[in-house]
Amino acid sequence: MNAIMHCGYFDRSACRSCTLMGTSYEAQLSAKSDHAQSLLTAWPDAVWLEPMASRPDGFRNKAKMVVGGTSDNPTLGILDASRRGVDLTQCGILSPGLRSAFSPISAFISLARLAPYDVPNRSGELKYVLLTESPDGELMLRFVLRSSEALGRMRKNLSSLLADLPRLSVVTANLLPEHKAVLEGEEEIALGGAETLAMRLGEVVLHLRPASFFQTNTEIAIGLYTQAKHWIDEVSAQSVWDLYCGIGGFALHVAAPGRRVHGVEVSAPAVASARLSASQAGIDNVSFAVGDATALAAVETPDAIIVNPPRRGLGERLCATLEASGVPTIIYSSCNAVTLAQDIAAMPAYEPQRIRLFDMFPQTDHYETMVLLKRRKGAVPAANNT
Repeated sequence: MNAIMHCGYFDRSACRSCTLMGTSYEAQLSAKSDHAQSLLTAWPDAVWLEPMASRPDGFRNKAKMVVGGTSDNPTLGILDASRRGVDLTQCGILSPGLRSAFSPISAFISLARLAPYDVPNRSGELKYVLLTESPDGELMLRFVLRSSEALGRMRKNLSSLLADLPRLSVVTANLLPEHKAVLEGEEEIALGGAETLAMRLGEVVLHLRPASFFQTNTEIAIGLYTQAKHWIDEVSAQSVWDLYCGIGGFALHVAAPGRRVHGVEVSAPAVASARLSASQAGIDNVSFAVGDATALAAVETPDAIIVNPPRRGLGERLCATLEASGVPTIIYSSCNAVTLAQDIAAMPAYEPQRIRLFDMFPQTDHYETMVLLKRRKGAVPAANNT
């Protein structure tokens, strides 16, 4: 695949977020592989599997759009250097289903008289439009507002939006009263539709709540889950822990008859979603708990542990716990190969056996890496004094 994607927004410098735009996809993937391998040279015996490539365009299943302009003529996209709105509704890395939804959403903004938030003057109401598309084409729409002032008008005119955009499954308002560089606030108000967006990934259906995390690229997410399942099956693991389990993607994919799986996640809404998915699928040998993965205290030694931490990595405390655990197999899914390499080095009892790159973010330098780690023969569990 040597396709070159071109973008009018990039060419006229309206948006430079996709730093590799105009570079052939083959060159992008090669450079990412070289970068990952350069960070993991300390383990030369590890086998590098063929990278999982993505489609180079139309891959994003979510859009995080800053609202600018006026209620009569809103822009959905980013802010320019003067903090004014730049419309990016035809962004080529967004899925076609997302792009086609922006016109009725803009019409609803005008109909409900939602004044876009003016950053320099700290006035207006509507800050962001957050839109997620499921594999079945259904949508979750979140309006991030400064206050509850517009909620009455939004509810009054919601039927018009639902008629124009029947694929809407979840509609909420998120309140973010503070003037600061964050995407959402703590209060979520349901406006219409269901509580969760059903993300159907083959035989597994994950339930996504408004504030929960899901991977940006659905096809690559399926690839990650499938690879983890293959490795877990390969080692015949009968008990598995999934740390940073989120809404249960890895846990529910590796679940199998006779295998006990336990997920740990700090977000209570995400755990509620994971439990709902397990219940609706009739999977009774998977459990989920709200907890801090970094504070894990092992009461038993599972056959395998899956870790999928944020960009900061596992950290010294959890690395020490895993090093002392004696667990035979660790599968590490990482969005930051720098912290991945640091964490593996902090667990010398474990040796990378296989590594695979997953191109979650074409047109940028970012990628995901998954590593199969096996405990070295003769490595004795040490006392964890952290």
